Amino acid sequence: MDIIVRENYEEMSEYAAGVIGRFVRNKPYCVLGLATGSTPIGTYRRLIKMHREGLDFSKVVAFNLDEYIGVGINLDVPYEVDQSYARFMHEELFSHINVKKENIHIPDGLTKDPTGFCSWYEEEIKRAGGIDLQLVGIGGDGHWGFNEPGSSLASRTSIQALSPQTLSDNYESFYKKAGVERDKMPHFAITMGIGTILDSKNILMIASGVNKADVVAKCIEGPVTSQITSSAIQLYAGGVTVALDKAAASKLQNLQHYIHIERLKEEYGMG
Repeated sequence: MDIIVRENYEEMSEYAAGVIGRFVRNKPYCVLGLATGSTPIGTYRRLIKMHREGLDFSKVVAFNLDEYIGVGINLDVPYEVDQSYARFMHEELFSHINVKKENIHIPDGLTKDPTGFCSWYEEEIKRAGGIDLQLVGIGGDGHWGFNEPGSSLASRTSIQALSPQTLSDNYESFYKKAGVERDKMPHFAITMGIGTILDSKNILMIASGVNKADVVAKCIEGPVTSQITSSAIQLYAGGVTVALDKAAASKLQNLQHYIHIERLKEEYGMG
């Protein structure tokens, strides 16, 4: 596990975008797993800048982690009103790069058969050859996607009920500014499972801010537990990079060791 610590959110975002950009350059047909939330916005803005400078996404296939049940993209209403994750991805990334519409996959929050859709989504990932690089953030309670505390670490794409903390976090980030009452926001979501995420060939986890410091430390250095579903990263056998700003890294017990290892790899060209 490569743990990369940068001075601030901007530098962390630049590093994360560089990781994704290298994947796209080295494998133009790569399959990217993408995430929503406030943390990836800086990464996406840098990817947009890289695209304007020549980074080609025309052959990339994208799969998003999750979507609320009961909502779907509606480009006819303002961004602040349409709170779907599909709309978020359209506004924050897809409409600014040359990824093909047919190569974009986002869970369908309006499906009439959520269970059947979950099985179909798993099969679509397999048909694409699996995810080459999965981008994930980390929730305030340590979740990946919408895999809330107690979710199986072997879970596949499924329907999940949202925890009180996730509901509160997402209300403050997305629904409050739209004037939606707290009890009117979606309480269920379709999400890739932890097992689905662990099937990815590479994982890039990003986190920023002192409010994530405790849960980042539990994820990386605490016990592997279904109560912190992101702790499954410790079981991951592929290539994994964790990019943090100093604030998010501030509770890591072995922080100086991680910084030392990064410097050694840079010095000896092993990064």
